[in-house]
Amino acid sequence: MLPLLIAIAISIYLGLRTDQFLGSENLFNLIAQAMPLVITAIGQMFVVVVGGLDLSVGSLISFTTAILALDAPGYVTIPAVFLFAVLVGLSNGLVITRLNVHPIIATLAMQYVILGITRILRPVSGGTVPDIVIQSVGGTFLGVPMPVFWGVAVVLVAWKLLHGSRFGLHLFAIGGGVANGTPDAARNFGVPDRRNILLAYVACSCFAALAGVFLAGRIVSGDPNVGLLFELDAITAVAVGGTQLSGGIGSLQGTVIGALVLALLSNGMNLTNVSPFIQTAIKGGLLLLVVGLQTRKKIGL
Repeated sequence: MLPLLIAIAISIYLGLRTDQFLGSENLFNLIAQAMPLVITAIGQMFVVVVGGLDLSVGSLISFTTAILALDAPGYVTIPAVFLFAVLVGLSNGLVITRLNVHPIIATLAMQYVILGITRILRPVSGGTVPDIVIQSVGGTFLGVPMPVFWGVAVVLVAWKLLHGSRFGLHLFAIGGGVANGTPDAARNFGVPDRRNILLAYVACSCFAALAGVFLAGRIVSGDPNVGLLFELDAITAVAVGGTQLSGGIGSLQGTVIGALVLALLSNGMNLTNVSPFIQTAIKGGLLLLVVGLQTRKKIGL
């Protein structure tokens, strides 16, 4: 409820502060601007629910745009990026569950690996993505912006996985044990925790690749830097939406609203000519505030 009230308050403030905010062109741009973060944050939620984090999603987004901008047909590059995403998710999950490497270290290392590969493929922005990607992102269908269809489809798939399947139930059970200091609790009740954590990281990577496809359609090129800091924005959106970073408690609708809150902040600060560096600092402060509040609530303060 609180994230929704924050989003409404920001919208009212921006509507009164600037005439451009409520314009149809800006609202269309806001939806398109928010969608990559919405998709990435939903994927991030899968691993946060089990008490993990994935810092490799930003570099994976950049990698996706770089691959799509290669001189190759879409029926080759699009499956290729999702195959790579599955491999990234499997690698992250195996390192975390089998080698007991902390998720931050494991995914940070993967971030550097992907970033290096991306810069080899596309040192600077350029190239052109397939027409099918551009057409699926831009324009409208029946008067409705295409990003809306993307958002509805992604939310429905995520809802089915998290709340309409045994997989989602297992994720929350695993995260609940981690949050309470008993990471083996779910396993003791017969839940295959390692396999489900592995699949959570695969899902996170696939959602990041999907966000990269959308972003490639927006910028119509490959960019090795376009995914910069997306991982932190996604974590912030998840936290603002009410998902506990310690695991076990999460809200899909809250995550979507959290991403919209960040998109509203970015859009409003752009309209009011706030420096990008200040915007980054504000987002960092917001993440620190939310995590601090979650910690105080957990220990009963």
